[in-house]
Formats: sequence, structure tokens, C-alpha cells
Amino acid sequence: MKPIERRRRRLFVLAPILGLAITSCSGSGDQSALDPKGPIARDIDNLWLLVFWISVVIFVLVEAALLYAIRRFRERPDEDFRPKQIHGNTRLELMWTVIPALILAVVAVPTVAGVFNVREIPEGPGVLEVEVIGHQWWFEFRYPAYTNAAGEPLTTASVLHIPEDTKVNLVMTSADVIHSFWVPALNGKRDLVPGNTTNLTLIADDPTPDGDPLPGQCAEYCWLAHADMRFKVDVDTQAEFDAWVAAELEPVVVPTAGAELEGWETFQAVCTACHQATVSQPDGTVETVGVALAPNLGHFWGRGYFAGAKYEITDDLMAQWLDNPSDLKPMDPDRNDIANGRVLGMPDFGLDAAQIDGLIALLKSWE
Repeated sequence: MKPIERRRRRLFVLAPILGLAITSCSGSGDQSALDPKGPIARDIDNLWLLVFWISVVIFVLVEAALLYAIRRFRERPDEDFRPKQIHGNTRLELMWTVIPALILAVVAVPTVAGVFNVREIPEGPGVLEVEVIGHQWWFEFRYPAYTNAAGEPLTTASVLHIPEDTKVNLVMTSADVIHSFWVPALNGKRDLVPGNTTNLTLIADDPTPDGDPLPGQCAEYCWLAHADMRFKVDVDTQAEFDAWVAAELEPVVVPTAGAELEGWETFQAVCTACHQATVSQPDGTVETVGVALAPNLGHFWGRGYFAGAKYEITDDLMAQWLDNPSDLKPMDPDRNDIANGRVLGMPDFGLDAAQIDGLIALLKSWE
């Protein structure tokens, strides 16, 4: 094979690899960790940049020395030349021992300090505590400092609301398998382990724009719908957060007529086997109905997202979901064990069009 043809073949092989390398370096993706939105994420980003540029400098120097040595001391035809041997050169051996040790120290000091900073559990009156429970395949959020008229803590799913510039202590566990909670813009990953609690601190600089919350993701493979186990973080001003809490603590109203009433009857007959909601009955009685095995449906429509935050809530998508949930998200409801609290997805209940329309009307009234 001619040298030119060899070079062309190598170029054809290397070009797509180089293209993949270039396209994978974007820092503008939805879940990019290179666009920090809080002080903890910024500390992690600064440490990464420090290590990155130190690595770049070392790579350039080492490769330059290697290329120089290859060219300067290459074997030449008809030349009996042996480069000067440096084995046993104390000065050189000290240099290539001390210099790497100093480089490691420069990297280690901020790394260790950063690890302790990230793992610090905030305490004090200004700290907001949120309990996070991982389920297959959605995240549940409870705010123990806020309770409704039924004595239940404020409970929601898929969207985590936090106030700006506030230390938020997440107390996390899992209801089934190991999950991992990750909001790239606010902090690193932390595992959720069944039977144990772990902590993660979130601090956000500024409120998120309306309709553009920060994305989060389960970062530990948890089987069938792992890729669709997502959530959103809505950062509010303190006034917005207080208003959201007040609205969420209000019980949703049991309808007395129309399509909403038909939806309520279906809700009681079907949905309460796994879902809960705190409701106000027509006589003014406040009670929590249902079982807390699936997302709480109180104020459901106002969340904006459902199915583990995979979809935005719309009439059409909700109708598809109620008609056959597994068409929109991979699940395994045939293995549900309600008696033992094990839910692996929402089954197809065979609802007719009137029941679906009624449930949508009910959930929309519970915004």
C-alpha cells in the first residue's frame, strides 16, 4: 500500500473519532455541570478547572519532551550512536520525584477542602430541610416544617421548590433500590440507599425563569425506567416560595357536580389504591384519602410535569397516560405488590373516554 493511501485511510478512521471528541465537549447541555448556578457547584467547577489546566500544562510539557527526544535521539542509518545514559543521576531523579509531589499537593489541598465543604450538613434557623425519597422511577419531596390541616407534611413529586440564596438540607433515602440524586447546576451526586439516610446541600444563586426549572436526574442505574427518572428544581424568591407553600397546604376541593364529580368517583374507585390527596369534603371536613405508594396528586396540575418529570402536563399527554401509561414510560406494573408497598408502574386500568375526561377535569381543578 502506498504511503499516501495509508495516510488517507488513517484520516478516515480518525476523523469521526475526532468529531465525537469535539461534539462531546459542549458545556451548554440541559444537564451540564459546567454551568454552575450556586456556590457549591461553583466550587466544584473551579476545582475541576484547576485540575484541568494543570493536566493540560503537564500533558503539553511531557508530550513536547517526548517528541523532542524521539526526534533528537532517533536512530539514523549508518550511525553507531548511543545517547548519554542518565540512570543514577541523583539530580534528575530528585526533580522527577519532587515536582510531581508538589503538583499532587497543589491538587490535593483544594480537593480535600472541597470534599469537606460539600459534605458539610448545614444547621440553624435559616436552613430549609427537605426529605427526598427515591422510588422506581420518581422522586418524592416532603417538607416536614410545613404541615396541612390533616397534620400531613407538605408532600409533592417531580418538582422540588426551594427559595433562592438559602441553604437547603436534603435528607435522602430510598424506598426500594439504590438511586442517586443529581442536580448538576447546584451540586454533585449523592446516593439514596434503602434503610439509610444521606445528606446533600443545595444553594441556588437566583430564581429560575418561569417555565425553565433546573433539570435533575437519577444518576445510579435503577433498572427499567432509569433514564426517565428525572425531576426539576424550581428556585423561587422567598415571597414566591412562601406563596407556593401556602397554596400547597390548602386541601383540594371535592367537587359536587359535572365532569369533575365523575372524575372524583373514578379517583376514589381506582386511583386511591396507590395515590393520596388531602381533600376538603363538601361539609368542610378535611381528610387525607388514598395510599402513599405513588405520587401525591394534591395540586397535581400546578406542578407542570409528571411521569418522573419526563413530560410536561398537557390534556393530550395526560389522556394518553391514563389510557395506557406504559406507552409513555417503560414500567413493569405486572410485578406490583400493593400489599407489601411495592409499585413498579401504573397499570392500564381500561378506563373509558368519559372516565379519562373526568379525571383530567378533576386534576385540572386541583391546580
